[in-house]
Amino acid sequence: MAQGTALSVGAVLGTGVIALPALAAGIAGPASLLAWLALVVLSVPLAVAFAALGARHADAGGVSTYARLAFGERSAAVAGWCFYLAIPPGATAAALFGGSYVSDALGGGTPTTVVTAAGLMGTVTAVNAAGLRLTGRLQVVLFALLLALLTAAVLFSLPHADTANLRPFAPHGWSAVGPAAALLVFCFAGWEAVAHLAGEFRRPDRDLPRATGAAVAIVGVVYLAAAFAVVAVLGPGAGRSGAPLGDLMARGLGEGARPLAAVAALLLTFGTMNAYFAGAAKLGAALGRDGALPRWFARGSTAGETPRRSLLFVATLALLTLAAVAVSGTGAEPAVMVSAASFAVVYAIGVAAAIRLLPQRSWGRRCAWAALAAVTALLALCGLHLAWPLLVTCAALVSVRVTRRRRARAAACLAAAA
Repeated sequence: MAQGTALSVGAVLGTGVIALPALAAGIAGPASLLAWLALVVLSVPLAVAFAALGARHADAGGVSTYARLAFGERSAAVAGWCFYLAIPPGATAAALFGGSYVSDALGGGTPTTVVTAAGLMGTVTAVNAAGLRLTGRLQVVLFALLLALLTAAVLFSLPHADTANLRPFAPHGWSAVGPAAALLVFCFAGWEAVAHLAGEFRRPDRDLPRATGAAVAIVGVVYLAAAFAVVAVLGPGAGRSGAPLGDLMARGLGEGARPLAAVAALLLTFGTMNAYFAGAAKLGAALGRDGALPRWFARGSTAGETPRRSLLFVATLALLTLAAVAVSGTGAEPAVMVSAASFAVVYAIGVAAAIRLLPQRSWGRRCAWAALAAVTALLALCGLHLAWPLLVTCAALVSVRVTRRRRARAAACLAAAA
């Protein structure tokens, strides 16, 4: 259970927390704390539903498998495509978050941020193309570093907190809490990952729910503490901070702490992006193998092989996204929102599958209904950013149709030859 808890926490805690508290504060002010609390509350039924699915249908395919079992091949393809193509904008946002800490410590502004982000993307792509992988232990060390950074930033800065910074509580109106919550979905993506690990538990029916409950509690406390510290310590300037945890550490330990925060942010970003690229590359190869993507992607889908074609596709899209952000000057927020909208679609498919697959009157099914209502509200808050997952959904359905026709023609040719 302890290992499962650590893996679940690691799957959810990511680089978003080093930047999104400031972005959310810029949207809703101190009222952004309500958005964080709402997402923590939403995590409970969402995590319970995925834990129940994992305990009942232990399979490494995760959401895509549940969609196939519940609704068929088309839904599975949509879930796979949306997850796969959420990675390039998500990786772009993560790289920009890491780059902002470097520019905060060294200066140089946006050019330093963009160059650092591009360097991170190139390094991660090269590492994965060479077939190298960070060990599981090193990934655990990186997530422990994240927890240490968050803890240090919060504890050393809290003596400088001022309740006056919480007033006015909703300077941009209460309606701003919704868009802040939609943005923060990026921080809470990962609850579906525990379903992929269900088969690794010795007793998934007992240990998986316990590990999930502990993970929800830990993630909730960490996120709320970091968000409160950013708002209460940095005050009205929180929304303008590109490196909020660096600012917190500077308040508590002095300006000399900024380079330390930058090094920690770079290591964390590299670890997170490595997991993004490695997992996405394998997913794309698997989708190509199964016919959900063109066969060109399938090379590298076998265990032990490196899916370089899929990796190249993901890296190219990420670099194009970064270039678009740099040219437009919009910052990381649009990339975060596009990725969050895609994850929200995946979650909607996953909890709908839970309603279809889990026994009636079970706690998992009840939680799935609650999660579906909450995710539907989040989808509505994503607004125009849903255009990306909608476009991806259309492409996935066309791909499935083309694959079916190709298979039908191949079967007809074989029958004619026989």
